[in-house]
Amino acid sequence: MSLRDSGLRTGLPLLPKGLLSLLSPGGPRGLSILIYHRVLPRKDPLFPGDVDRIEFDRHMALVRSHFNVLPLRDAVRLMREGRLPRRAACITFDDGYADNADIALPILQKHGLHATFFIASGFLNGGRMWNDTVIETVRMAPGDVLDATELGLGRHALASVEDRRTALHSLIGQLKYRDMEERQQLVDALSAKAGRALPADLMMDTAQLRRLHGAGMHIGAHTMNHPILARIPAAQARQEIAGGRAALRELLDEEIPLFAYPNGKPGTDYGAEHVDMVRDLGFEAAVSTAWGTSRGRSDFFQLPRFTPWDRNRFGFVLRLARNLTQNAVTV
Repeated sequence: MSLRDSGLRTGLPLLPKGLLSLLSPGGPRGLSILIYHRVLPRKDPLFPGDVDRIEFDRHMALVRSHFNVLPLRDAVRLMREGRLPRRAACITFDDGYADNADIALPILQKHGLHATFFIASGFLNGGRMWNDTVIETVRMAPGDVLDATELGLGRHALASVEDRRTALHSLIGQLKYRDMEERQQLVDALSAKAGRALPADLMMDTAQLRRLHGAGMHIGAHTMNHPILARIPAAQARQEIAGGRAALRELLDEEIPLFAYPNGKPGTDYGAEHVDMVRDLGFEAAVSTAWGTSRGRSDFFQLPRFTPWDRNRFGFVLRLARNLTQNAVTV
């Protein structure tokens, strides 16, 4: 589909010529990989920038208009063979949220698009990621103050939505790189301050996972418990990587050839030893969260991805074009 057919009658003419040419039919032979996590049914006041169903539908229409969208597994194989089409792109999701199956999947099907879903297997069937426990605790906590000083996490105002956003930023920042067991203990103690049960249906169940798989979507491994690999012992990291894949393979009775590093920042969240583990365990490729576009000589075990968070069409397309010019960081 041409740019004229895409429906972008506002914004695109203002793109610099050099960037606009990147999205033309003769654009470069790079691979752009988009990352999503959740697709919300409606806007969340705590996270107004997060993608909801309306924005995701618009994103998918734009991606379909400007890129040749491929399954990630196919794109990797074509790139290895030097046959990747111009303006190739892949869509990926991380973690395994239930809305991926309930909201994202029908929109992908509407546009005839494929996505790869990287699942942290330990949270299937009622699990909850630590950061979501913090989010829901802050969302539900009564009163105007959340006092977590006895946990060493400070005292946080909750009088307004802005206060609660600030509290979330502070708490998640303090907890993110703690030892995994210590972090979970602190999060469990913090959650008691919500005063009521937190949701147990944020992540997929087995039926939703199989629905994605049955619809032709690909499933990738994302460890069992989503640890920061660089912060845990090597043996534990290897078990997380291998165990997550084994659990998914058993549930789906299919090989799981792709992996996504949790959090995914090269040199911060994973190191060269974890790249070696993924390769030695027999994965075909792995993805990070470093921005950029993969070229023919890319490290197939550190393929870059980027998050398109823009809320307007012009910004979204501009970011897609700019990402095509960026060289990815690896370890």
